[in-house]
Amino acid sequence: MSDEKEPSAPANDTGAADEAATAPASPEERIAALETELADAQDRLLRALAETENTRRRAQRERLDAEKYSIGRFAEGLLSVADNLRRALDSLPETEIKDDRTRSLLEGVAATERELLAAFERHGLKRIDAKGAKFDHNFHQAVFELANTGRPAGTVVEVLQPGYVLHDRLLRPAMVGVAKGGAPTTESDGTDDGA
Repeated sequence: MSDEKEPSAPANDTGAADEAATAPASPEERIAALETELADAQDRLLRALAETENTRRRAQRERLDAEKYSIGRFAEGLLSVADNLRRALDSLPETEIKDDRTRSLLEGVAATERELLAAFERHGLKRIDAKGAKFDHNFHQAVFELANTGRPAGTVVEVLQPGYVLHDRLLRPAMVGVAKGGAPTTESDGTDDGA
């Protein structure tokens, strides 16, 4: 029986020694240790809360962006439809319309174009109004330059294909012709006698 007690005695002595080593000797030390643990736990909690809030905000921002820009590819597909409607209207000048059937057809095409552009506007897709504007590489793609236009250098003088923005993102740049030179560039009050 004495052999059985000896193995258990060292185990108890080791456990007591561990408790004595980890437990503070005085109540002040114990309070200081507990305050340190509490401060550490509060810090970890605040960091976890901040990370959770950041994750929630990021997910909300991504959801809003997905809602806002999800129609981008669909809208890109419809831009060629809008371009073709405009080409159809521009193909026959008003002065060359001879009969009521042709006039009626063009009015129908014009109404279709207006309705399509109104649908674009309702969903945040806007045409870039480039003609007469200062060239902006963020919204315009220069295809050629024209000399002797009488306009200041860098002014858009011709629009080959309109550009579009979806909310605040460029969907397609406007393909434009830009004045190479001509009238001196003046930074005046913004009035333009040539337009």
